[in-house]
Order: sequence, then C-alpha cells, then structure tokens
Amino acid sequence: MERDPTQDLAELIRERQPCVVLTGAGVSTESGVPDFRSPSGVWAQFDPQEYATIEAFRADPAKVWRFYGPRVSMLTAVYPNPAHHAIAELERRGLVEAVITQNIDLLHERAGSRELVEVHGSIRTFTCLQCGAGYELPHVLQLLRAAPDDPPRCTSCAAIVKPDVVFFGELLPERPTARAYELARAAQLLLVVGSTLEVWPVAELPAQTRRHGGAVAILNRGRISGRRAPRCGRVPLGGDPLEGPLGEHFAAAEAKRALHLVGNAVPLPDDDPPHQCVLVLFRNDPHHR
Repeated sequence: MERDPTQDLAELIRERQPCVVLTGAGVSTESGVPDFRSPSGVWAQFDPQEYATIEAFRADPAKVWRFYGPRVSMLTAVYPNPAHHAIAELERRGLVEAVITQNIDLLHERAGSRELVEVHGSIRTFTCLQCGAGYELPHVLQLLRAAPDDPPRCTSCAAIVKPDVVFFGELLPERPTARAYELARAAQLLLVVGSTLEVWPVAELPAQTRRHGGAVAILNRGRISGRRAPRCGRVPLGGDPLEGPLGEHFAAAEAKRALHLVGNAVPLPDDDPPHQCVLVLFRNDPHHR
C-alpha cells in the first residue's frame, strides 16, 4: 500500500522533537496577502529595484511609500487563516517549539504564535532614518488615514519614516537571524510551509537542520526552487527525498488536513476544495550525526 504523505508528516511531527516551523509568503495567501514571486505576485506588478531596495528608499522615499502605504493598510485589514491557527495550536500543544517567518504581516502573532522569530522584520514598528525616532503601527496608520496621499513623516524632524522591514540591500537583523540558525541547527524536524526557499540566508536553514542530524519537511504550493531541493537532498546524512501530491493546498484547508493528524488541532469541514500541494520529506538517520 502506498504510504500516505500526510500521515508520514504527522508521525514526523510527533516523533521528531523539537519541531521548528519556517514560513514564507505562501502561508498568508489564503488571508488575501499576495505572494511575491508567483506569476500574479507582487513583483509581477512592481519592480523590486524601484520599490523594495534601501537605495530606492533613500533616493525617493515618497515613491516607495506609494507602494508601501496601500500594502500596510491592506495587511492590517486581513486576518489569520487556518494555517496560522493550526501552527499556533501545535505550539500550544507543545509540538512546535518556535516559528521562524519571512513574513512581515504579523498574522502568526495575531493567530497566537508566541515563540516567533521575524527574520525580515515586520510592520509593527517604523523608524526615522534621519534622527532615529521610532513609531508604532497605530501611529503610522493614523497618519495614513489622515493623509492617504502623503507618506508618514517623523514628528521630530519631518523626515519620511521607514517600515522596520528588511529591504533588499539591507542586512538581516542580527539577533533574529542568529536565533533562526540556532533553532534550525537544534531542530529534529524543520517544517517549511509556503516558501520556495529562494531568499538567502533563510534558504540555507533546511541544510543547517540536515547537517546537524534533523529531518526537513517542505509543504509548498508548487515545487520549491530547483536549486534548493537537490542541495538539501544531497547533504551527506542519509535518506532520499520523498515527493508526493497532497491533494489539498496547505495554505488554508490543507493546514487543517495535514496538521489535523497531529493532535486533532483544527476541525475539518467536509467542503474544502481540493488543490495541489507538494510535500517533500528529507529523512535522516536519527543516530547519524
């Protein structure tokens, strides 16, 4: 009988502790947050060199805010989806140690995740690059609502403030990045959800887990970057990748279906539409270090 990949994943989460979750943009798409690299994603409509680099912000922050203003407003209007809630429930049940996320949308936090490592920053805070003043999200939202066509400015020096998210050309924040590597190296299972593993250095975390004897499970709508799967699969710790369609998408309904097997975390409605998802499992010999 053919092995059920969702059951295999459930057994891995139960047996391989500690388990750490790594999420990318795909986990939030069912909340209405567009991803970045799909054909309909953000970068298909906006050139990241014009709107998402630190050089672009320094050259014309008002132009960058014409992109970020509507995005910040949109991110505060959406809600966590069942994937966020299922991951948070697994943490509450002691089956997930921490969540490492590339997302800036705060949806994991709003769903109840507590051990959260935001390696690309978030829209929680904003900073004036000129004088260093900091502002919380509610203050910036108030400015945007009062003057939707104007970028939010520092109340001390009138310079345009920057979201505390990592722009292209900026270094990742040191402490969250170090914590992410620490968690990945100690994990007996790294569960990657909704990431194509294209952005470094986060793309290296699965290899870090495998080099230190852990297993990696990747759930993504479509296949992960062709450069990443062979690289992870060839780390000399034993085991070949197992690939199989889940028959349901993970970003919402499939979170309930796959993670339902782990402690019945989320109830399962009968009318969830089928979608395609790929599960890739990299197993290591637990005694091989």
